[in-house]
Amino acid sequence: MSRIGFIAFMILVFRHLFYKNYVGLSLWPFIFLKDNALKNDAVLINHEKIHLKQQQELLILPFYLFYLAEWLFRTVWYLNSYRAYQNISFEREAYVNESNPDYLGERKTFSFIKYLCR
Repeated sequence: MSRIGFIAFMILVFRHLFYKNYVGLSLWPFIFLKDNALKNDAVLINHEKIHLKQQQELLILPFYLFYLAEWLFRTVWYLNSYRAYQNISFEREAYVNESNPDYLGERKTFSFIKYLCR
């Protein structure tokens, strides 16, 4: 088990959970990966840790509800479910900052909000 600040999390490998090119998934307090070798992918792990932080600050269940609602809205808006996924505020924050290993230490609470209207 590892920690992000005061967040404890565990990385599990579960190949059959993933669709197409998806390789990682955060379901608090777990990070699921498609392959064991991905445990060494610092950028992917950081991306998923950003999601864990988002989930924690929204008290977990509201995160999932907000994520789903935003995906549904954006799917209707773009008429494309993958483009909708790419534009979810939580995903945008994680993708923009996944290469910064210091991001979680610098991140302000509810930082995903600034990605809502971009």
